[in-house]
Order: sequence, then structure tokens, then C-alpha cells
Amino acid sequence: MVVFLGEVKLNDADLENLVSRVFFKSLDLLGGLHKLAEYRTLTWLPSLARASFVIVLREEYLKTEEEIAEIVGLTKNTVRNILRADPNLALYKIQHMDELTKEEKKEMRVHTAGGIAKLAFKLVKDGQEAQVLLEFCATSGAQVAQVCDVPWAYAVLKRMKGVKYPIENSDVLADLLKGIDIKGLPATEVVREINYPVKSPAQLLHEIKEYLQMKGIS
Repeated sequence: MVVFLGEVKLNDADLENLVSRVFFKSLDLLGGLHKLAEYRTLTWLPSLARASFVIVLREEYLKTEEEIAEIVGLTKNTVRNILRADPNLALYKIQHMDELTKEEKKEMRVHTAGGIAKLAFKLVKDGQEAQVLLEFCATSGAQVAQVCDVPWAYAVLKRMKGVKYPIENSDVLADLLKGIDIKGLPATEVVREINYPVKSPAQLLHEIKEYLQMKGIS
């Protein structure tokens, strides 16, 4: 896919994919679209999208401030402000949004977007995807599993709807998957033997498949 940003044309699906993931994780950190609407800060979305591009281009592609400014269509000073934003301070301000005036909310847009995008990038690289994307993957995966006649995968993903990732231990899964058999084995037994933390629906299925293969079950 060709992406146009300013006067520069990027033909890099990986770039757009990672920026989208960082953007959605940023929305997660901000409390989602509903929370932004509640605070009347939906106008932050363009700033958040640009900040996601800036952070990814710097951290993943090692672009200079000048290169980023040209690609994203921002001034060099704005790029610098985004890159210098403090994630901890941005998160603090978000958590105390109720205490800010309308003018303060407007002024914090660029700096906050940069800080939140930085934190979101780190979390995504650590495997902590946005909840909305995980829900989409779980729903889509369940539909694919049903079509492809993989009943245990469909049953597992159907039970996982609404679960927050990462999952740190087997207790949550064992409780949710009671009564399900996976290739003749109780799901509660299987999930107690897989590796944790589980960071996504895809990793959950992968871990289960690896355990089955280790047991010689195909």
C-alpha cells in the first residue's frame, strides 16, 4: 500500500501496520474513544496519529528529526517536542484530566500525544497490543477456526471474548475454559502446562498447539 505523508510517498506496509498498532494502543491508554468524547478531546486524534508516526519513524526506522518532519508534514520543532515528551508526565496528566481546565487540555495536546505514543510504542513492542485489536483478532480467529473445522480453537476463542491481555498465569484460563476438551484433553489441564504470560489470542493458540505436539497429539 502506498501512503502519502506531506510530499513523501511511503510504500511500506510494515510501517503503516506498526503505526496503526501504536495508535490503537495510545487510544487504549487514553481510555478509548468513549473517554475522549467524555472529556471533549476527540480533536486529539490527529495529533495522536501524527505522534504515532513520529515515534515509530524514530524508534523503529531511526529517522532524523529533519527526515521525520518532511515525511509527516510537521515542523522540526513540533517533531522535537513530540520526541522529548515525557511518557510518565503525559500519563499523569491523563489520569488527572478532571482537574484540568479547557485551555490546559488544549495546550497539552502535542506534548501529551508524544508521551502517550512513546509509552504505547514500548508496550506494543513488548507484546501488549491494544484491547480493541485483541478483541478483533479473537472474534476473527474464532470465525476462521469455525470455517476451517478446528472446533477446539473456536471453542477456546469464543470463551476468551472480553479477556484482558496479557494473561499472567493459568488461573483465569482454567476458570474460563472449564468443560472444554482439546483433542481429548481437558482444557483446564492444557492451560496449566503452557508458557506465560500470554499476550494475545494468537499466542494462546500457538502455546496450546505446541503443548499438543509435545504430547504427540496432532
